[in-house]
Amino acid sequence: MGTNTDRTAPQSRRTSRQAGFTMIEVLITLIVLALGLIGVIGLQARGQQAELESYQRGQALALLQDMVDRINTDRAAAHSLSYVTSSPVGGGGALATCTTGTTPAAMAAYDLCDWGNELNGAAESTSGTTCTTSSGTGCIGAMLGARGCVSYDNTTELTDTTGAAETGTGIYTVTVAWQGLAPTAAPPANLTCGQNLYPAGSTANDAYRRVVMATLRIGDLNSP
Repeated sequence: MGTNTDRTAPQSRRTSRQAGFTMIEVLITLIVLALGLIGVIGLQARGQQAELESYQRGQALALLQDMVDRINTDRAAAHSLSYVTSSPVGGGGALATCTTGTTPAAMAAYDLCDWGNELNGAAESTSGTTCTTSSGTGCIGAMLGARGCVSYDNTTELTDTTGAAETGTGIYTVTVAWQGLAPTAAPPANLTCGQNLYPAGSTANDAYRRVVMATLRIGDLNSP
């Protein structure tokens, strides 16, 4: 009878050791699984960030083309440089009241005012609310801190048959700037629209500034 007890004891100890190794393996598996899930969550967050960056760039290109089309439409105002901005339009806040007019200059002023409202998000509102004109609350139809600029280079003006420069036939540069979600390479220094204005509410870091631009020239068909 004593001999039987000696035979079963080693087997019991082996069973206990095997059970212990199994628990360690389970714990290691859980740790590896947890690390994998953390990686998936991080990847998903990066994907959402990239998607929003792409959406903002798409919105910026649409707003950029909008102003290019406006300038092309009102050529008389373009020749008188009525579309040139002294400071960026947009940037958030209350929407402006835009007044229509019949002269080329008045129509250009309306275009810039309306473009500024679009840059402030007037084209779209938060679901279930309206875009409040007095404060800009609920206006989400544009990028974060969207701003627009129109500049003109008079050194690129065309000349007539006598060699005289033709005012308004130089190159216009239309620029749209906004705030990105993470720092990247800063835009070229010559694209000053929105420079040192991002991120809002903290130390300016131009690596957060995103910019798209287009150039156009308005020819003078009445030139000799």
